[in-house]
Amino acid sequence: MVQIFFDWANFTMDLNFSPATDDSGRSDLVAPWSEEPHVKCVEWLERAVGPIVAKASEYTDGHVVPPHRHSRAQMIYALSGVVTVTMPGERWMVPPDHALWVPAGTVHSVAASGHVSMRSIYVTPGAVADLPSRGRVVELTGLMRSLMLEAVNLPQCYEPASRAGLVMALILEEIPRLPVRPLGLPFPAEPRMAALCHRFLDAPTTRTGIDDWAAALAMSRRTFTRAFRRETGLSLSEWRQQASLFAALPRLAGGESVTSVALDLGYDSSSAFSTMFKRMTGATPGRYLREAETLSGG
Repeated sequence: MVQIFFDWANFTMDLNFSPATDDSGRSDLVAPWSEEPHVKCVEWLERAVGPIVAKASEYTDGHVVPPHRHSRAQMIYALSGVVTVTMPGERWMVPPDHALWVPAGTVHSVAASGHVSMRSIYVTPGAVADLPSRGRVVELTGLMRSLMLEAVNLPQCYEPASRAGLVMALILEEIPRLPVRPLGLPFPAEPRMAALCHRFLDAPTTRTGIDDWAAALAMSRRTFTRAFRRETGLSLSEWRQQASLFAALPRLAGGESVTSVALDLGYDSSSAFSTMFKRMTGATPGRYLREAETLSGG
């Protein structure tokens, strides 16, 4: 799994783009998907017109899109491979058949595990009521999946009553209805606690408990428990389960057996790991990977 760490406390970015036009005076420029640097893509996005635009991206294993932000919210769909998105204080995983909602103006980076075929839609704030105000991973319905795949093939300019306009309008209506999945991983702001969390991500295991974590920080069990929940919004058990998913999904997607991954993560059996996996994702590892392979055309 790709692990990317940025010094968010000292990171600043100034993206002040002004609308630009081509020789004909139009601002709906062709999107520079792969030929131009990433900054050019952001510039194109800031010039785009309409409440929603779509983009297709292909990334090789280990590719990293550096920290950036844009004035539109983004929904990232990983058609294949696994995408890890890092925002200040939290990290999100986007496995196949899921999508991540990134609120407008949020600084984020993107890292690819495996060959990633990605589809994104970008939405202007206020385009429709009830759009999420915070980052979250959602499970894509069959309808939403089909809509996102079709959106990248539509013209950039369209009339609201046209087929393209109706497809885009339906996407906006479906976003608030998508089921939320617990694939986000908040990080503590307290440096020593954050360091423990980073070490766990490097080598996840079920063999260390609350007492071990508390002792490492010279805290009582009760003080540590309260502090960890205050910092992350989760209990240590909940956080470690989500962190274990972060470690497991890229390996499973890469073809490793469920038993091998389960034992490496410290589970006594593949069935114990599968129980945790199903509770977190809604499917067993085998079913999850079969569905992901089908969706990606494998």
